[in-house]
Amino acid sequence: MSDTLILEVFTFAVLALLALDFVLQGRDPQPMRPGKAGLMTAFWISLSLLFGAFVWQTHGSTKGLEFYTGYLIEYSLSVDNLFIFVALFGYFRVRNEFQHRVLFWGIIGAMILRGAMILIGVALVTRFSWILYGFGAFLILTGFNMILHRGVPGSDMGKNKVLKFLRATLPISSEAHSPHLLIKTSGKWMLTSLGLVLLMVEATDLIFAMDSIPAVFAVTQDRLIIFTSNICAILGLRSLYFILAGGMKKFIYLKVGLSVILIFVGAKMLFKLWFHPSILVSLGVIVGVLGASMMASLFKRDLQ
Repeated sequence: MSDTLILEVFTFAVLALLALDFVLQGRDPQPMRPGKAGLMTAFWISLSLLFGAFVWQTHGSTKGLEFYTGYLIEYSLSVDNLFIFVALFGYFRVRNEFQHRVLFWGIIGAMILRGAMILIGVALVTRFSWILYGFGAFLILTGFNMILHRGVPGSDMGKNKVLKFLRATLPISSEAHSPHLLIKTSGKWMLTSLGLVLLMVEATDLIFAMDSIPAVFAVTQDRLIIFTSNICAILGLRSLYFILAGGMKKFIYLKVGLSVILIFVGAKMLFKLWFHPSILVSLGVIVGVLGASMMASLFKRDLQ
């Protein structure tokens, strides 16, 4: 089976599952509870692991490890998005039963945006291999910047530059009009506040993708691995939000762990002539750093 066919089948299967999820959620518009969110998260993670096993079987162990490492990098870095989601939903007072709708359409938009970014990135790296050094330097600087600015992202949403720009340039209704994203008033289409939240979710994912996608290039330049690991990661993000939304502030050292991961993968790219740990070692480092940062956060919480 060619990589192109695999990508086509993968994309079709993802869209079919999302459509089914959307229909089922429409029949039960109640807020997603932690128990159901836990089952959904386990479902998406299991599908991702099974797809990784498929890659392992059809493309060999190296490609299989590349998928799992890329998936873990993307999943862990995508967790940073959850801080923004919590801040956005709180600032706009989005009711729990409408949050699932925003995150659903957010995933559809993220798939399109990330797919385009990956295609452009692969084309650039194939044509100009030196770009990897630029990616590496960018990730290292981003990692150190995250360590120096460890506040909760989006904690002061009223001063967000993207939000100010959208409010200044787009027609936005002052009323919620939930669950609609657009409304027509006096013959003019306007965004509702829920629609504005959706645009902010998309903008947030685009900003964070500028970190996470280059990070996967430290693992592989294979578009199949990069695209599928990205999509698998963001599929599980929505249900994970409903598990962690109430306790994000507990993981006070998570951003430090994510910063270390960015610095590590950036160093792999920038100093690849002298520093080239194997995929298995890289996977071990990422798992170890994530585990240590979460355990340290829980230990700190218990001491308080």
